[in-house]
Amino acid sequence: MSYIVILEKVYGDRSGFEKLNRKLKSLIGELEVEWKLSITKKQWVKVSVKGEDEEISTNLIREEFGEIPYKLSCINEGKIYKGRFIDLGKVGYGAYVDIGIFSPSPKDALLPLYYLKRTFGEMPVRQMIRKFGWVDYLPVEVRIEKVEFGTRTVEVEFSEKQLRTIRKWLSDGYDKLFIAGTVSERIEDALIKTGHGRDVKRLEELGLMETLLVLKKGTQAPGIIKEIGALIKPAVIGAIKF
Repeated sequence: MSYIVILEKVYGDRSGFEKLNRKLKSLIGELEVEWKLSITKKQWVKVSVKGEDEEISTNLIREEFGEIPYKLSCINEGKIYKGRFIDLGKVGYGAYVDIGIFSPSPKDALLPLYYLKRTFGEMPVRQMIRKFGWVDYLPVEVRIEKVEFGTRTVEVEFSEKQLRTIRKWLSDGYDKLFIAGTVSERIEDALIKTGHGRDVKRLEELGLMETLLVLKKGTQAPGIIKEIGALIKPAVIGAIKF
């Protein structure tokens, strides 16, 4: 048996399991292999595969979904990694991103406050989180700036690609919702049930259980949150409001 811990998390209503199984069936369903999904540390998804084609299946899964680095010793300064916001607002000296470091002990990477202020302006980090609509589990792409193996600390900055995306989100004039903890299909159902599908300009899947809704001009985020929030519990919602 082989296994891989992919760059997706399942949490919230756990609807991601069913969706991920559908994706795997499409990807490796024709091969001589069986697979099993489980949750490892901090909600990362472990895919175990067994059968004649397990090596090629594991490679296809890695290519499709990516793989966490797992070991601190595998982290290289200057390299780009994908991760998820974690424990937002719990500290005032920055924001943490979980990029999947577990050995020799679990370690999250820090977006330090001085970098965030330099990039986005002088404001407390908690105000920044509210203003930008950031929520735990929101996928982000970061570049490793500094690794201290002795103290086991990792400092990161947003990648240029991620910065361009964030700045576009903050400047295009459309209210937005970041929804984490359920699959996009449940969000679409909630929009249809409440009659608000017509108020959405674009739905974008940021991850397996993370969705961005760009609302049409004149549609305000708080109103949509009030209407669909109860239908997609326990998902969490962040908003950019203009």
